[in-house]
Amino acid sequence: MRRLTTAVALAASVALLAGCGLTSGSPMVDDVRPGIVGQGRPLEGADLTVTSKEFTEQLILGQITGIALEAAGANVLDRTGIQGSIGAREAVKSGEADLMYEYTGTAWITYQGNTEPIDDPQKQWEAVRDADKANGITWLPPSDLNNTYALALNQANAKKYGTKTLSDVAALAKSDPQAVTLCVESEFASRNDGLPGMQKEYGMNVPPANITKMDTGIIYTQAAKGTCTYGEVFTTDGRIKAMDLTVMEDDKRFFPNYNAAPEINSKSLAQHPELAEVLAPITARLNNDVARELNARVDVDGEDPHSVALEWLVTEGLVREG
Repeated sequence: MRRLTTAVALAASVALLAGCGLTSGSPMVDDVRPGIVGQGRPLEGADLTVTSKEFTEQLILGQITGIALEAAGANVLDRTGIQGSIGAREAVKSGEADLMYEYTGTAWITYQGNTEPIDDPQKQWEAVRDADKANGITWLPPSDLNNTYALALNQANAKKYGTKTLSDVAALAKSDPQAVTLCVESEFASRNDGLPGMQKEYGMNVPPANITKMDTGIIYTQAAKGTCTYGEVFTTDGRIKAMDLTVMEDDKRFFPNYNAAPEINSKSLAQHPELAEVLAPITARLNNDVARELNARVDVDGEDPHSVALEWLVTEGLVREG
C-alpha cells in the first residue's frame, strides 16, 4: 500500500505523472469559513493544489487539508487519490501539487532509500526533513498518527491470555506454544521490518505451522473470529475499532514509525508561509484513535471521505460551515 520500494515502481509512477497522472482534478467548493484555523483568511486568493494517495486514510487527510485551506481563503484544486505511493510524492516534488500528508517511514525507506528505520519518531521525522531539503520538499512537524504494523486479537482472547505487549506475546509463545497462532500478509512474513525481524527482536519463536498467510482484509475477520489468536494489522485501520480488536503495544519500538506530517513543495511554502499556521492545529489533533474512527466511517459504514473530513473539522471547531 505505502511501502513500495522498487525502481520499477518509481519509474512507472514518474511516467504516469509526466503523462496523464495529474491531468484531472476539480475545484473544491465547500461553503466554509474560519474556525480555529484560517482566522483572518491568511490564504485569501491563493491557488493551491492538494494531493494524496488512493487509500482511505489518505483520501480523508487530503480532504481535511483542502477544506482547511478553503476556510483560510484559498482556491483549492483537489487532485487527491493518486494511485500508488510514489505518484503523489512526485507531484509535490515537481510542483504539480503543493502539499499532502505523507508518512515519515515511507519517505525514509521508500523515497530516500534507507534500509534501517530510526526508532525515535521525532528523530525519524528530523532525518526525513533534513534529507528532503535537497529535493525541494519541506516537512512540517509530525502528528501522533502512526500508521505502522501491529498485532491484534479479539476481546475473548485478550481476556483469556492477558497479553498487552509484544513482549507478552513472546512470553506466551514460550510458555504455551500452541496458544500463539498468527495470520499475516505474505509481504509481512518475509520483510526484515515485519515478522522475521519482530521475532528476532522479541525472542519470539512461533512455529511455521502456527503462521497462516492471507490477504489483508481477511486477517481482520479471522482475528475477530479468533481463528488465529493474533492478526497483523495497521495501527490506524478502522476495522480495529469496528471489530473491537485489542492492539499489542510494540514495547521495544521495533516497527518503523509512519507518522503523518504535512509534506509541502518548498517553493509553495516560501510563497505561502501561512500554510504552516493553518495546518498546525489539524496536525496536533491527529492520532491513531482519530484515524481509526474516521477510517471506519468510510471503510465500514460506507460514508464519503469528503463528508467525513468536513464533519470532523466542524466538530473539532477547526472550520465553520456557511
